[in-house]
Amino acid sequence: MSLPQILDAARVSNDTLTAHIPDTWMQGRTAYGGLSAAIALEAALRSQSDLPPLRSAQIAFVGPLAGEIVVKTELLRRGRTAAFIEANVFGDGRLGLKALFVFMIGLESSIDYAEGARPEAPDFVDAAPAMANPDPKFFTGNLEYRHGLSIEERHTPDFLRWVRLRAREGLHPMVELMAIGDALPPAAMALFARPGPISSMTWQINLLTAGPVTTDGWWLSRSTADLARHGSSSQLMQVWNADREPVITGMQSVAIFV
Repeated sequence: MSLPQILDAARVSNDTLTAHIPDTWMQGRTAYGGLSAAIALEAALRSQSDLPPLRSAQIAFVGPLAGEIVVKTELLRRGRTAAFIEANVFGDGRLGLKALFVFMIGLESSIDYAEGARPEAPDFVDAAPAMANPDPKFFTGNLEYRHGLSIEERHTPDFLRWVRLRAREGLHPMVELMAIGDALPPAAMALFARPGPISSMTWQINLLTAGPVTTDGWWLSRSTADLARHGSSSQLMQVWNADREPVITGMQSVAIFV
């Protein structure tokens, strides 16, 4: 099942959304974190009418999620400019993900600044395919990847790749971004001497535009580890559209078991 199919089949009652995560969206014993976060955001969007654009999200990956999941949302506060919605995702009756979404209208301001650096990468039409994974029970089969870095740079803790969902028709643009924003491997994996397990712990995201759009579903995603020590890694994360306009910035904490 694609993400649009999962959301179409979801059942909504009051402030609860129930959905099923198929085996094709797993990464080990838990669902792909971007999928779980996207479903949580969909539940938040359905829980309130006329929400302003999503501006920020704070996500904690508390425990494994698989099969049937239940998302419970709660409106914490809604004022004239912003709405705060909490979403808790349960699997087997246990909390697997906790999210706080902040929706906010645009405000008139005398401040207008944007850091001007844009990543150097081949256009998605020229980029080589990446991360082909034949395992039908791994989430990457639902996405397409293309390299953004030259082969000489692919072994540094800095991953840059074009990413898109294979099926995205009808998705809310913010739900689509949530689903691809965590699609890269943790950057610290480039330092591994041998394969080993990892686990995302927390994810902080800021949305830089109220109406994200791109070309043919392709987004340029980057994850860069700034520290990996004592079994924990911190990484910075960015996403641009096909025109190299920034749409997401954030950071993530990752547990390393090697």
